[in-house]
Amino acid sequence: MVQQCSIIHCGQGDYQGYRQWQLQSASNAERAESLVLLMRAYGIEPDSTPTDNFADAGNTYYTNYLAAAKRLGLTRGIGNNQFAPDRVITQQEMFTLLYNTMKAMSQLSEGTTGKRLSDFTDANTIADWAKEAMAYIAGTGILSGSSKLSPANTTTRADMAQVLYNLLSK
Repeated sequence: MVQQCSIIHCGQGDYQGYRQWQLQSASNAERAESLVLLMRAYGIEPDSTPTDNFADAGNTYYTNYLAAAKRLGLTRGIGNNQFAPDRVITQQEMFTLLYNTMKAMSQLSEGTTGKRLSDFTDANTIADWAKEAMAYIAGTGILSGSSKLSPANTTTRADMAQVLYNLLSK
């Protein structure tokens, strides 16, 4: 996983937390660190002088990334102008961020698997705000090999890095 992660440049430069990702790839991924990894993988720069940000963005390595993500529509947060940067990210949150990023970068591809959400036994547990993204993920085969999507399950750092590697190495 570490070699694959370095291929997508998530460790290039001074990415805060990269060494922790290497050492703790089985650990659950947090929302802010996942967003930063995703944005760096797609070459999206943080805002240098943010004019609008989430109320809980703080003043840390991810602050300007959150502002850029909000401005670009990559995320709307969790409501009430909050992002919950330190909260563990779920599968549906990760795939929604990924879908929104690919959409913003005009990199959405056509579905190739023919799968629909109804093909998964737990499709009825997907949050309304995540259904479009999860339908895309299912239809393109980004997530495969199971009869479940597990939308509320947490995402590990290894899961996040593997999904990005799979997408960016195509």
